[in-house]
Amino acid sequence: MRAIAIEWQGGCPRGTVEVTDGRLVCLAVARGVGSASGASFAFSEDGPSRLEIAVDGENVSFGPRPTMLTVRAAGAPFTVLLRDVSREFPVFLPMFGVVVTTGEDTRSYGEIAEAVRTIPGRQTALQRIECEPEESYEEAAAHCRRLHAPTWLGVSRDMRLFEVEYGHEAVRFFARHYFHGRPVTTPETGSGGYVTSFRFGRGAGCVQDISRRLEEGVLPILCGAVVDGEVTYRFTNFATMERTPLTREMLRGTHFLAADGHGNGHMFTESQAAQFEAIKESEIHRDEEVVLYIRVEAINTGAVPRYAWLAAPFNAEHLTFDGDRGFGVLPSGRVFSLAKLNGAPLPQREVAVLLKPGEVATLDAQIPHQPISAERAAALAAQRFEVRHAECRAFWQAKLDSAAQVRVPEPRVDEMIRAGLLHLDLVAYGLEPDGPVAATIGRYCPIGSESAPIIQYLDCMGWHKLAERAIGYFLEKQHDDGFIQNFGGYMLETGPALWTMGEHYRLTRNEAWVKEITPKLLKSVDFLIRWRERNQREELRGKGYGMMEGKVADPKDPFRTFMLNGYAYQGLVRAAEMLAHSRPDESRRIQREAEALKADVRAALLECLATSPAVPLGDGTWCPTVPPWAEARGPAALCTDGQAYFTHGTFLARDSLCGPLYLAAQEALEPNEPITDWLLDYHADLFYTRNVGFSQPYYSPHPRAHLLRGETKAFLKEFYNGFAGLADRETYTFWEHYWHASPHKTHEEAWFLMRTRWMLHMERGDTLHLLAAIPRAWMEHGQRIEIRDAASYFGPFSLRVESQVAQHRIHAVVECATERKPARVALRLPHPLGQRATDVTGGDYDPAAETVRIALFPGRAEVTLTFGPGGPSPTREPQSEA
Repeated sequence: MRAIAIEWQGGCPRGTVEVTDGRLVCLAVARGVGSASGASFAFSEDGPSRLEIAVDGENVSFGPRPTMLTVRAAGAPFTVLLRDVSREFPVFLPMFGVVVTTGEDTRSYGEIAEAVRTIPGRQTALQRIECEPEESYEEAAAHCRRLHAPTWLGVSRDMRLFEVEYGHEAVRFFARHYFHGRPVTTPETGSGGYVTSFRFGRGAGCVQDISRRLEEGVLPILCGAVVDGEVTYRFTNFATMERTPLTREMLRGTHFLAADGHGNGHMFTESQAAQFEAIKESEIHRDEEVVLYIRVEAINTGAVPRYAWLAAPFNAEHLTFDGDRGFGVLPSGRVFSLAKLNGAPLPQREVAVLLKPGEVATLDAQIPHQPISAERAAALAAQRFEVRHAECRAFWQAKLDSAAQVRVPEPRVDEMIRAGLLHLDLVAYGLEPDGPVAATIGRYCPIGSESAPIIQYLDCMGWHKLAERAIGYFLEKQHDDGFIQNFGGYMLETGPALWTMGEHYRLTRNEAWVKEITPKLLKSVDFLIRWRERNQREELRGKGYGMMEGKVADPKDPFRTFMLNGYAYQGLVRAAEMLAHSRPDESRRIQREAEALKADVRAALLECLATSPAVPLGDGTWCPTVPPWAEARGPAALCTDGQAYFTHGTFLARDSLCGPLYLAAQEALEPNEPITDWLLDYHADLFYTRNVGFSQPYYSPHPRAHLLRGETKAFLKEFYNGFAGLADRETYTFWEHYWHASPHKTHEEAWFLMRTRWMLHMERGDTLHLLAAIPRAWMEHGQRIEIRDAASYFGPFSLRVESQVAQHRIHAVVECATERKPARVALRLPHPLGQRATDVTGGDYDPAAETVRIALFPGRAEVTLTFGPGGPSPTREPQSEA
């Protein structure tokens, strides 16, 4: 038998006690004025009170079905695991003014609270972040793992890709040939995948000095150098077309369904599968190949002659090399590579070239995506590397020039913004210039949830047509009943697809487009409503009544998850907004359904909050928790139900990556309500390290909640540590997971890009918030931020900020002169040392938030902050207000 005591700080608590997997023996009032009978208790006078509880038949082992004690106190219910209750570390819940301790512990609430306050170094993870200096990339990189990733090269819209990698085991180049996510196979090389390798330098040694970089830091052209003693090998790689100039006008692309069918995890209806089979062969076997160009320049940097070793691309042991033409030839006679040395055909497969000091030997190679005939190879050999290189540079630069211009003062982030946009574009497949585009996510086909940030970032950068075409993929593949499902049995895609449509509408206000898609829009809306109606059953009261069920990620969890239902709510709200002008009656109907769903989700959330066990935090307090789905009691990671939940490299995936915190980003929870506080607190303490999730961290939605709450330090902690640990630090390619699983993962990269969007500009109500979460270092003297023609809910806007803090001022100009310009602008301009402005022109200054608020925004405003001549940096940097 176990004796438990509950101490309340005050008030007149009343309610009931429930014991699961054990038996409640009795209740007794031990302090205060009150009564207890059966499972009920009531205190009648305000003041400290104590309830003692006896439980037998308890299970306090670390196996399944541990005994839980639920106290349904009016307004403040909670649950504890009986095995967690101890005198040394009582369950201290200050948000409810209650403590749960052992029966022999006679201390009052006040005494226990005082004991907790004296714990040395007590801090939650978020409290610790608040007390630390603001995070930087350098600090994050010093603590995070460093990943290297292959680089994908292609021409955009076209599923023919090269995955280029410089091997770590030797000075060796690999080009893996892909149709989107599927390896290319050829009759000559079999089904094991088509891979071309390329060697230069002396080979694998005890020293490896390789550096890589995108050209100009941002273009999909891979450059780098291998230093091998006194010989340096500089390399350049890019993809272009076999014959056709690489221009926007000449680009054909790939049919979106053909690319989709070559993506991992794709799902087709019967008619879609038939259409894919009908076009597959013609999309694979084209009359013109994509070609990988390679140049290696060997340079003698020493003072005496040195040898350089170079070789032609290599494909299989049984190939032949034609030294007269520099061709790598397969047994069929088809050519898989071409090579030249100093402009002439490479005379043999491997050469050693003696270089005088300063002398350069240049090897140029071309690798078609699939082998070609000798006649086509001869024509390809006539192409000049310099011409195709310049053409490729111009092609990608023109894409950047057509987008919104965003420049920030931190070079790495500045390059990642532009490189990231092109990474997303590279794997967006479809026929040009019109029709659906598959916004793919690395090797996987589009997913309503994972493609959402990709499409939304394309949209906010002004590529509205491309975003609309990417939305068209989901509408084109919509099932007859309105269900949207494209990947791996995921059930959540309909909601986020509607949400993304709504975001596109907010950015464009394109009523003609809304009218065009309304039949399909309503079909998906009604699918969600019918799905919800099937779950409005009385037996589901307290277990997810009115909530939809289904898996949301790879694990087979067919439950009523908060993530799934939050997306459905957000999608319905956006659908109602889209139809407000053209179909007002439908809009009101959908809004009513959305609010009813939200009410049911919140009811389930509150029930779970009451019945899920509290967990300890780093400051000695405990915190209520919520499971990932309404049917459970407590986080899956606590292992209380006997199930095995380790997946994708972590015990925490279901809770931190697919859990209830999504509701704070899906507008079902307010940013500053207590439940959001608790979710953020225990997630940061239990499920994050350096405020970053495990395994697939960009699935965790907490950074947006931090930003909405004005928690700049917590936001920046995740921002820098997120990409420092998951992205290649030289080429900016993102992995999906930390163990080198799934490269060029554009879902992760897109959420990074959306974080930069939010930190620079974010809309809330009728206010455009600018620079709400930028680092203070970005406002050091001489630094500039410039945004030109970025899309917002209020139309395109521009911003120019220049810091002249050495002259004690920061100057900014904001322009948004559209018909739907914001009513207000909130512009945060943090001094790098935390100083507050002594004089402000152009708006009202909020020193606590370091923000200038411009009411009745006229369409253009100039703001100047003037600071005093000095002053110490504050001991604690203030937070912004988003």
